[in-house]
Amino acid sequence: MYLFGILMAAIEGASPWWNYPGFELWKFINLGLFVAGALILHRIFGAPIREALRARRESIKAELIRAREERDDALKQLAEVEARLSGLDAEVEAVRQRAKIEAEAESERINQATEMELTKLRESARREIEGAGKAAVTELRQFASRQSVQLAEDLIRREIKPEDDERLIRLRVDRLGGRTN
Repeated sequence: MYLFGILMAAIEGASPWWNYPGFELWKFINLGLFVAGALILHRIFGAPIREALRARRESIKAELIRAREERDDALKQLAEVEARLSGLDAEVEAVRQRAKIEAEAESERINQATEMELTKLRESARREIEGAGKAAVTELRQFASRQSVQLAEDLIRREIKPEDDERLIRLRVDRLGGRTN
């Protein structure tokens, strides 16, 4: 009966049924078109975007794992170097003790020869200590420089993009060709 009243009103010149206040059919049509468009776009672009995000997530996980492993390796090497350095102090102390005992034994036998020998032993011990210290410092510096270079190379390889590489090559070619910007 209600529908009949709407139809009669439409015939008599009242507003049409699709423009009935509160019904507003155009809103439902607009909503349907929007939902259909969204579903179509999801079907077309949903899988590639999802795959790209998954691949990015996996690459970030792999980078984090690799970074943890590198950090653990560096900490392990640092512990080894520190153990060597702490052992070096014990060796230095042992050399000093041995030189002192030998110097005392020689001083009891012959005063004059002992003084000369003592001077030689002390000088030898000092050189040995300095040499061992320099060798340890040199080895530590070499290790630190190798690690720094390796970390810098890894950082550059990760951070330089193809556009940066092309720009650097163009700049170098321009300089070699005599042109400067």
